[in-house]
Amino acid sequence: MQVGLQHYLVISALLFATGLLGVIMRRNLLVMYMSLELMLNAANLALVSFSRYNNNLDGQVLVFFIITVAAAEVAVGLALIVALFRKRQSAHVEDLTSMKL
Repeated sequence: MQVGLQHYLVISALLFATGLLGVIMRRNLLVMYMSLELMLNAANLALVSFSRYNNNLDGQVLVFFIITVAAAEVAVGLALIVALFRKRQSAHVEDLTSMKL
């Protein structure tokens, strides 16, 4: 049995759904952030799968740029989460409803 495009898209959809559930269900900022990254990587998997299926490198080049932007996003996002944790001593969304410092 050969692994086809449908298999990759199913895995991508499952990863995206897992990330979406993590964002919706969890209240910890770090877990929500990891879930968002999981959703981004699911989209990257779908792009690479379509690119490979169509014998076109455009999707893979786009994934390269997405990963580059995601690395910068991680640096800024984690810095903000650490700053909020130091100020409020909590990483839960309920404790951060007021953005006043």
